[in-house]
Amino acid sequence: MIYVISDLHGYPLDKLQKLLKKANFGPRDFLYILGDVVDRNGDGGVSILEWLLYQTNVQLILGNHEAMLLGCEFAFEEIKEDFEETMTPERMDMLQRYMADGGDVTLKAMQKLPKDTQAEILDYLHDCPIYEEVKVNGQEMILLHSGIDNFDPNKRIEDYSVEDLLWAWPELSDVYYKNILTVFGHTPTFSYGDEYKDKIIKTPTWIDIDMGAGFGREPVLLRLDDFMEFRLS
Repeated sequence: MIYVISDLHGYPLDKLQKLLKKANFGPRDFLYILGDVVDRNGDGGVSILEWLLYQTNVQLILGNHEAMLLGCEFAFEEIKEDFEETMTPERMDMLQRYMADGGDVTLKAMQKLPKDTQAEILDYLHDCPIYEEVKVNGQEMILLHSGIDNFDPNKRIEDYSVEDLLWAWPELSDVYYKNILTVFGHTPTFSYGDEYKDKIIKTPTWIDIDMGAGFGREPVLLRLDDFMEFRLS
């Protein structure tokens, strides 16, 4: 069985594990996390990142918040004598914008870890894919973080820029590949209106599974084999 979840944003690891147990997730199953484990709440997702290092059947797909964390990788460098020279205005601006978008909790939690664990996590994030293509019960699917910006049906998924796949904010009327189901998060479904609050949005060509865990709501775990939804409450 293949499962997806997205935009955990510091969701407690023990609650994620309880949710997986509720779905009877086992060693023969596979979970894709569609980006944005980090930032905003709790320990900023660092416990989940540490857990991911040892999972053989769970894969994080890079989200825009992980990309922002990697953009601030310099924050984990050893402080050197020329720190003021290397901490350029551009870097300071990038760091301030990341922290203002919820990255402060992640940076604080990461800095408490041993240097080798920090390095392992950053290496893991560098290796995360931007998207995955899977086939479930004959249905081809693309799993990614945000939908597809600047969509062109004649353009292959591998030809899109990273920004197109990390920062899209789809309209309900958007149509993607007609024979491929695109599954993503990034845009909380409640932002489309109260009628979508705590509900997955399904269109003929795409599914949005971001329930808004970054804003205190409970995430949903979706099993792609039968589209069964699992929630803790």
